[in-house]
Amino acid sequence: MRIFTASVIVAALSLGTPAFVQAQGAPSQPKAQTSPDQSSKVIRSIQVVNVKDLKPAVRSKVDDLVAHTTEEEMRALRELIDATPEAASALKAKGLRSSHVVAIDIADGVLTLFAKTA
Repeated sequence: MRIFTASVIVAALSLGTPAFVQAQGAPSQPKAQTSPDQSSKVIRSIQVVNVKDLKPAVRSKVDDLVAHTTEEEMRALRELIDATPEAASALKAKGLRSSHVVAIDIADGVLTLFAKTA
């Protein structure tokens, strides 16, 4: 999977739990061109997690976070996902679309897309 970078604004719930991230896309860059301050924002892999599969305490926090997210923030996030081939492909492999994504988390080079289905 290609490495891509994203500038992020994180409104974190707490350490170790999902966070809604509004990412503003940056063009794909090879690792050699990634500046030191962006190195923590390099995405090396993507995983898709269904909110139904989360532990109840974490699921509750995600639901609370989603309740406080504006439609505009959610639309911007989903547009970014659609514009990022790697993220869109990861969702498609699970039979999902960006419209299913309710939150994302970026930690240790892993982009986690939290999806909610009916």
